Amino acid sequence: MQFYSSPSQPPNREQRHEDIFQKIDLSLAPEIIGFSRRETELKMLENWLLNKGKSRLISVLGVSGIGKTTLVKRFVDQHLDRFEVIIWRNLKFPESLTSLVNDLLKVSEKEPKGTVSDRLKQLLGFFTEKHCLIILDDVQNLFTRGALVGQYERDYQDYQNFFRAIADLEHQSNVILISREKCREMECLDEQLYPIKSLELSGLEDVEILRTMGGGLLKDEDNWLKLIQLYQGNPGYLKQIAFIIHNIFDGHVADFLAENSLIITPEMQFGFQQLFERLSPIEQQLILELSQLDKPVTREDLTESLQLSSMDLINGLQSLQQRYIVTKIRENRLLFKVCPVLREYLIRCQK
Repeated sequence: MQFYSSPSQPPNREQRHEDIFQKIDLSLAPEIIGFSRRETELKMLENWLLNKGKSRLISVLGVSGIGKTTLVKRFVDQHLDRFEVIIWRNLKFPESLTSLVNDLLKVSEKEPKGTVSDRLKQLLGFFTEKHCLIILDDVQNLFTRGALVGQYERDYQDYQNFFRAIADLEHQSNVILISREKCREMECLDEQLYPIKSLELSGLEDVEILRTMGGGLLKDEDNWLKLIQLYQGNPGYLKQIAFIIHNIFDGHVADFLAENSLIITPEMQFGFQQLFERLSPIEQQLILELSQLDKPVTREDLTESLQLSSMDLINGLQSLQQRYIVTKIRENRLLFKVCPVLREYLIRCQK
């Protein structure tokens, strides 16, 4: 656990006491080795978190490997002196809200008092008193497996009210939620009026991705963009594939592409299997049907091919989009398609 006492006043901050209060706990935050081409997203976070009228609840969303955690950690590293308290927590193995609140209070040097309700009021009061930044990673683990997206497990339902309170009550602090799934508390129809923002990350189409993750491993730079597009600009996928190309093809990207096959690594297969098991039965039907189709389809097409009610079909499509594994395409009609890399896995492994 890292604790810092800042001897000087943070930039662009109101004048305060001579000794500046600062507590930083990044003991559970990852170290960032390489970072590329997310300057626009960094600027958005800066505007939301540091400018006047800043947002209190921000979600950074997208599929596994797309760079959510890397982006947030990069922002934190660049702005350590802009907050009085920074705490990073990972919910890969979630704890109760009571335990989390106690933890946040203790790191902030506040002794937890009274009931759970008293401690929540104590924490929110501290968020008003100090400029805090709290990051919660892997928030999707609060949600129920086998159900539509964003439904909280029974043991973690208190988090829903906690997130609402963060957004609704006036204070000067910020909470960032990093998740592969979107829940209702992360949504806002008018982000100009409410202090809630969502940043949905998509793939990157820039050869700089491969260069920053070890460009010396790969050859045939003229083919790098084709490789990136094949794996949808997902840095996590590309890192795994880069090692395969280095080990099996002596770094020759052109030879790998000549195989004319979308390779799904064991690590990808494990991740996709976990993802599939998190889906509701309705979503599993939809995603398997979409994977059998070689082109985007309309909602009417899916209605004809599946024995689902209109309500189940609509809710299922909405849920899959909020997991970022089905996307929509606006042409003459609204079309839906499954992520190509996931589609390849489903064709091969979920027959």
